[in-house]
Amino acid sequence: MNSFLVSPWGVAAVCAHLLLGCAGLVLAGLALKSRIPAARLALGLAALAGLASAFALASGWPERAGLALAFLVTSPVLLGLVVIREDEVGVVVKKFARRHLPAGQLIALADEAGYQADTLAPGLHFGHGFWQYTVAKAPVVVVPSGEIALVVAAAGAPIPAERILARVVACDDFQDARRFLLGGGEKGRQLGLLTAGSYRINPALFTVITARNAAGHDMDPADLHVHSVQSDMVGIVTALDGQPIAAGEIAGPVVPGHDNFQNARAFLDAGGRRGLQEQVLLSGSWNLNPWFVRVEQVPMLAIPIGSVGVVISYVGLAHEDVSGSAFKHGDLVNVGHKGVWVSPLNPGKHPINTRIMRVELVPTTNIVLNWANRTESHHYDSKLSSITVRSKDGFAFNLDVAQIIHVGALDAPKVISRLGSMQNLVDHALQPIVGNYFRNSAQHHTVLDFLNARSERQVEAAGHIRAALAAYDVQAIDTLIGDITPPAELMKTQTDRKIAEEEKKTYETQEAAQNQRQELVRATALANIQQQMVDADQGVRIAELRSQSAIKQATGEAESLRLRALGEAEGIRATGDAKAQAYRAGVEALGAQSYTLMQLTQTLADKNIRIVPDVSVTGATGGSGLLDTMLALLAREKTRDPAAN
Repeated sequence: MNSFLVSPWGVAAVCAHLLLGCAGLVLAGLALKSRIPAARLALGLAALAGLASAFALASGWPERAGLALAFLVTSPVLLGLVVIREDEVGVVVKKFARRHLPAGQLIALADEAGYQADTLAPGLHFGHGFWQYTVAKAPVVVVPSGEIALVVAAAGAPIPAERILARVVACDDFQDARRFLLGGGEKGRQLGLLTAGSYRINPALFTVITARNAAGHDMDPADLHVHSVQSDMVGIVTALDGQPIAAGEIAGPVVPGHDNFQNARAFLDAGGRRGLQEQVLLSGSWNLNPWFVRVEQVPMLAIPIGSVGVVISYVGLAHEDVSGSAFKHGDLVNVGHKGVWVSPLNPGKHPINTRIMRVELVPTTNIVLNWANRTESHHYDSKLSSITVRSKDGFAFNLDVAQIIHVGALDAPKVISRLGSMQNLVDHALQPIVGNYFRNSAQHHTVLDFLNARSERQVEAAGHIRAALAAYDVQAIDTLIGDITPPAELMKTQTDRKIAEEEKKTYETQEAAQNQRQELVRATALANIQQQMVDADQGVRIAELRSQSAIKQATGEAESLRLRALGEAEGIRATGDAKAQAYRAGVEALGAQSYTLMQLTQTLADKNIRIVPDVSVTGATGGSGLLDTMLALLAREKTRDPAAN
């Protein structure tokens, strides 16, 4: 036995047994690889027969043990075992085959030599012997959350000339290369994209571009992030693929079913046009292929309170005028048609595509326009200046005017349809209407008449301008005349005249002041002597009263005296009669001489007539003489004074 093993025939037999067993293992590997049940059964039976024959023909248990050990050691290689981890994908390259790849084909679909369409999933794979296959292990493609990935196919049908991106083919997100190729997948940049997730993609057929490797493919990594349209913004879309825009149009029409350009295949199948799109993207996040669409974010159209927006659309349905026969200076269309929309946009924010529409803001509050060296915040009057007019008497002077107008919300589309913009309303309507009116009006008046009757001129101007603007569907609220700048030489004469008049008034005022001052002094003096005048007046009245009293008293006294005199006369008469009677009686009794002497003595006694002196100065010896006489006189005077007092 031992001699047989070491003999040439023995060595040959052992090698034959090894080859027979190895063939059985190779067939076993092919059986495990095959996906056809019949082929798997046939190959399995052949492998079993080969292995059984090898062990049956062995000369003894030592040889059988050696064969078993050899088969055990070489089985991974002979079975063509390939192990793929869970984060890998196996790319198979067949070194040789009975058939070769057709010209222009890079990926084998029918076991041709070359890169195989099918990849190896994680796990154990048999039948890939090193002598025929090379298995390259590539990492699984991972697209992080918030990003997308683009795909470039190295093989497939050519892209038609009218398109720039390969059409979408159902191939399990490019994980089934065979379905991609058999389904008519096209080489080049793919219309489809990969969203966040992990993918087992054959790198021999597909190149996947992510944000991580974008720079190596001349792309901006930001383009491979989920596109986010910010709040209060609107995304204006430009499609880079699709049918050309129809003649006469500037943007592609809205097509349904493409989920805001995220389903590029549906967009193209629905007849989407390349170029600027009517549809816009609103706030949100969108998975958009940057090879398919470009998005420009612009702010939403904000229409402030007190204004409306008149839409002038350059796209839409055919133009159909709905303004009516009464409106002859423009056209108005319904919303969605080309032209000026009959319904304006109300205050608020609107997602308007400003590339295909123009929105003219029209203030619905009162607008003040100044023909002067100042302008309002709206700047509609920035080109206006003071109006130069010429008067009837040939003087040129400047005139500042303020015009207040109002445009109703429903009239705003008519104004824009007629004039195009609010600035055109000011430049092409208001400026000539207001300016020419005042130029014409000034020719009928002198400068001074214009100055003196500015209120009348203002009322006339307001009426004329109101009627003129009504034809433009604009309400003229009021017309106000501001500063009037007459010629300097005329104003100098007027100023001199006015100064003279004012000086005259000043002098008259001063004269009146002097007169008033004199009156004041007179009044002050009168006030000062008022008491005296009152006292004098009262004195006069008292004197008059006294005189009247004296007159009445004198009259009374005279009457009294008269009556008294009459009484006394009667008394005297009676007394005389009595005395006469007494005298006659005395004469009769005493005699005339004696009675007369008695009456004389009586009279001297009644009159206190002294016959004998009180002091007698004599020259007798021993007397006091003159000294005694003077002392007697002095004593007499002293006794008389108290009595007199």
